[in-house]
Amino acid sequence: MPAVNRLTVHILAAVAEEEARMISARTKAALAAAKARGVQLGNPRLLAGDPAASARGNAVQGENARRRAAVVLPYIKRARRAGAVTLAEIAEALMARGVPAPRGGQRWVPAQVRRVILAAIQAA
Repeated sequence: MPAVNRLTVHILAAVAEEEARMISARTKAALAAAKARGVQLGNPRLLAGDPAASARGNAVQGENARRRAAVVLPYIKRARRAGAVTLAEIAEALMARGVPAPRGGQRWVPAQVRRVILAAIQAA
């Protein structure tokens, strides 16, 4: 938009703000209607402020991470033996081998490699 000026930006911002307000109103109305029909909203097993449920959930997530790390660690070791030194190089090696990323994606990033290595260390 090469011919944009302050007035145009102001009008576009006002339109965007009004659209956000309308989306919020529609969402609140839909949730209220669902609640009136008796639909249970949210996760009934996840009680806010329940430390025991939180601890169980954290334990399950940790176990899943350690299990996943055990599967991926041999690929990381092979990449290191092949000369990969940095986390970015290891991530590239994992993608080249077709190892799925933690949430099923195709792309590995250095932070994910680091978390896998840390999970493997914690499991040991």
